[in-house]
Amino acid sequence: MLWRILFFFSIVPIIASTLARWWFAKRVLISEGIRACTCDPRRWESHLGLAPIGNRASALEFAVELRKAALLQWKERDPKAASNRENARRFGKAVPPFSLLVAVFALIIAKIPVMGAVAILLASTAISAALGLLTLGPELRAIAITSRRLRDAHLFPRREDEEAVVKTAVAKAWEESIPPILRWL
Repeated sequence: MLWRILFFFSIVPIIASTLARWWFAKRVLISEGIRACTCDPRRWESHLGLAPIGNRASALEFAVELRKAALLQWKERDPKAASNRENARRFGKAVPPFSLLVAVFALIIAKIPVMGAVAILLASTAISAALGLLTLGPELRAIAITSRRLRDAHLFPRREDEEAVVKTAVAKAWEESIPPILRWL
């Protein structure tokens, strides 16, 4: 009975985070991420601090660089919050596979039923997904601050390119907030 309760309480955050990933990340990455964009690499480097990959690339490639610049500037402004976000991301990468290993070993030595092993895996995945989503807000604020600097500097000759890069950077943050075990789905 306890395993079923744990199972059902774990399903809700997993479904919610998977739907959030699709709505805020995948949908945007598919529509905006493939757009070919052009920027001024010298102005990019002077305003954002990192050298871009070139003057012409996809919105996804520029978004990855924008997010990287935002995270570096965030670490300088607020190292504790940036560290908390990175720790939540590491937790999401490590805990579900480790709990799978523990559940399989417990199942093999017949200490728990199959439903218990599945419930343990789902519970650890649900906790990881919840932590990833709960720590996403400060990262999105950091990207918004850096995006404002990008917009003020007019690094892209076309406004549509700029908007595609910013939307894709936010979508990439949403995608990274979900534990890797859920990204495989």
